[in-house]
Amino acid sequence: MTLRVAVQMDPLESIKIAGDSSFALMLSAQERGHEVWHYDVSSLAWQSDGTPAGKITAHAAPVTVQRVEGDHFSAGERRRIDLAQDIDVILMRQDPPFHLGYISAAFLLDRLKGTTLVINDPREVVNAPEKMFVLDYARFMPPTMIARHLDDLKAFQQEHGSVVIKPLHGNGGKAIFRLDADGTNLSALSEVFDMTWPEPHMIQPFLPEVSEGDKRIVLVDGEFAGAINRFPGEGEFRSNLAQGGHAESATLTPREEEICTAMGPELKKRGLVFVGIDVIGGKWLTEINVTSPTGIVAIDKFNGTDTAGLIWDAIERRHAAM
Repeated sequence: MTLRVAVQMDPLESIKIAGDSSFALMLSAQERGHEVWHYDVSSLAWQSDGTPAGKITAHAAPVTVQRVEGDHFSAGERRRIDLAQDIDVILMRQDPPFHLGYISAAFLLDRLKGTTLVINDPREVVNAPEKMFVLDYARFMPPTMIARHLDDLKAFQQEHGSVVIKPLHGNGGKAIFRLDADGTNLSALSEVFDMTWPEPHMIQPFLPEVSEGDKRIVLVDGEFAGAINRFPGEGEFRSNLAQGGHAESATLTPREEEICTAMGPELKKRGLVFVGIDVIGGKWLTEINVTSPTGIVAIDKFNGTDTAGLIWDAIERRHAAM
């Protein structure tokens, strides 16, 4: 099966191929003989043609990728292509933040349903923002509040002591703050958050177990595919690799197996093929990442696996079943 694949992602010039999951997926697609195209989400367009689906286009270029730092891709001539007629599979891989621009692009891609397979399913991506979808599995979460009113935040902090506060639609470990038990800076931080984001904020107790690692677990079409344990860098409490954390190989605890088993069927049903969940201390579920999950390069490095290949197996099965 040869597929025409378009990857909606950030500029290829800017990626770091050593750990980039989108690049790994492109490389795997190419190795399977699939035709790979790249386009920026800003070039996505819908035009009326008398049908509800309309004509959806993007300015895309055929690309060839290789694992050579600084010379990792070459591109053909960029042209306007019809994503329903010229493409079989689209990987929606542009980086968050999850904002109205991200949502608008997802709604446009959702109109390709029945003609072009989009991974992850764009309608379900809209329905499952990282820190909101996880609320469906609150039984696995640490104590959590989503609120904007300062009195609510103060009451939570007074109950739990040292807390972590973060933007509801943040990504990559950015703008996550730890406040000590005295809560001295909570009011000031709440003011900054309120001026920066219109949505409420997420507050949770600081979990000392983060020193034991913040595990990224990847599920492919609802099945466990691999995991890494991420540890904070020196002088940090955030363990995101983008924030200087480091990773080690990992297996699942019984609690993590329970979490994966609980959500796997729902992920598969929703068409969320590539999902990364985050679990602290082997037991506390904190996020379900569906917009542009990462981590497969590190997982494969430590475990000798081929997670990109598993993802393409799932995509090819879904496309064959259309």
